[in-house]
Amino acid sequence: MIDRDALLDDCKRLMNTLEADLIARSEDGAAPPHVIEALHTEFAKAKDADRTAQSFEAWRADYATQQAAAWVLSAVFVRFLEDNGLAAPPHIAGPGAQLRRAQDEHELYFRAHPTETDREYLIHVFRAVGELPGGQEIFSAHNPVFEMPGWLSGDAAGEILKTFQRIDANTGALVHDFTDPEWDTRFLGDLYQDLSEAARKRYALLQTPEFVEEFILDYTLEPALDEFGLEAAPAVSRDGDAINGPGFRMIDPACGSGQFVFVP
Repeated sequence: MIDRDALLDDCKRLMNTLEADLIARSEDGAAPPHVIEALHTEFAKAKDADRTAQSFEAWRADYATQQAAAWVLSAVFVRFLEDNGLAAPPHIAGPGAQLRRAQDEHELYFRAHPTETDREYLIHVFRAVGELPGGQEIFSAHNPVFEMPGWLSGDAAGEILKTFQRIDANTGALVHDFTDPEWDTRFLGDLYQDLSEAARKRYALLQTPEFVEEFILDYTLEPALDEFGLEAAPAVSRDGDAINGPGFRMIDPACGSGQFVFVP
């Protein structure tokens, strides 16, 4: 069962560690040259497109926050899949014997790749999950983790593994257990919203309360389903051409974490 408060506290601490690592590596030259060049290129694009009026340092700090959040949330998502038997074998951790299996997978990876670090290991894990039907979009090229994979240090990536493999000394069980028979992923949106107070204020990262979601869907989605059904006819253009296949379709114009469209 997920202890949301404990998870948030640990993820915030992890965020601070990752952000500090990213900034330090881009200042002291520890990051590969192509990463430094890519950062300046992205900043120039943002300036040219009037997407930022910040200094490079301020822009980089915001970008580091996005990168850190992507690493943390990607690891949380993988743990959720592993703990609930949706991704096998486990590579990060899992309750009971799954932790030992994940540690064995880690050891096997480094036997085959002795010169790599935990950064490459996690990228390997994320790419493997991205090959699953439900992980293709989450771990596509749009995931910030893949934008500049050499920016984060191997040691910082190791802190991600340590955080999600930590054992409670009193119980001998994992501190963070994501097992949930209902597969309720709303906690992911809440976590994303609360990871960084500065990012939440800047980007208005706030989830719509469930009672508001239910109220709106009761007056929009439910009537639409009653009228058109789940097997709606294809949409047709003015010329009579089919725009899409049969079946009910909808769009959430606000996007966000996507929880709005999954209210039961």
